[in-house]
Amino acid sequence: MTLRIMVSRHSAFYSPLICTLAAGFLEREGLDAAYSVLGKGERSHVLIGNGSVDIMQSAVSSNWNAMERGEAPLPVHFAQINQRDGFFLVGREPETSFQWKQLEGKTLVADHGLQPLVMLKYAVRHNGADWDKIHVIDTGTPEEMLAAYRSGTGDYIHLQAPAPQQLEGEGMGRTLVSVGACMPPVAFSSLCASREFIQGPTFPVFLRAYSKAKDWVREARPEDIAEREASFFPGIGGDALAQAVARYQQLGCWTGGIEIPRDLYEQALHVFESAGAVRRRHPYEAVCWAPTA
Repeated sequence: MTLRIMVSRHSAFYSPLICTLAAGFLEREGLDAAYSVLGKGERSHVLIGNGSVDIMQSAVSSNWNAMERGEAPLPVHFAQINQRDGFFLVGREPETSFQWKQLEGKTLVADHGLQPLVMLKYAVRHNGADWDKIHVIDTGTPEEMLAAYRSGTGDYIHLQAPAPQQLEGEGMGRTLVSVGACMPPVAFSSLCASREFIQGPTFPVFLRAYSKAKDWVREARPEDIAEREASFFPGIGGDALAQAVARYQQLGCWTGGIEIPRDLYEQALHVFESAGAVRRRHPYEAVCWAPTA
């Protein structure tokens, strides 16, 4: 069987999942997999629901608005990837003592995906800056954001790694701050699938491979991880990729096992509630599967 694995974003932030394939953990369990990235206009729960995808990288928050619209069935989130926001702010000039209030009055090219934007707003306010005093612009996809920034748009840009490291290598920016390091841990990104898939025979085999990969990525040398997943990042230099992996390790993004902690789920809900991005608190059990379930 070839597992169909799709990610909603492609970034070194998701190295535990990428290395499940790239470092041979799936292969050693006797599984093959195809890896793809969610296309513009596609919706993850639709692709899982119609059987086009087996496993999707997403976030627990992706279920909440769909639940409020009464959509069903929705995927079950069964394993954590990251417990911190994985975005960084990059500026055109080095700022040795960056303070969030420095964003006020400046232009920020921000990722307008729902969760990245909600988390960024929370981090801005959590760190004493006024969101309404920042000129926040939407230039489209991460690739379109980079193109706009390279052409001179914006004083700052909001990106996942390895894009910040790539800009530094090009002499076009400096990574100033980690969004995730400036706010509490949350259930940021996770793996999800249909209820039928998690009840099937392939699920525990995949889960075993993923658990081993996550443990390895948390402790391995960044250079070794970058070497294994280099083919997933054409056009990105090995040094930039290794630096991105090292930064995520240092931030503790991959800390912990595979279970989605209930307290981090509740903290993600708190962030969305504070931004008015959900109308009610959705029970953990309605969204997540726990290994003991």
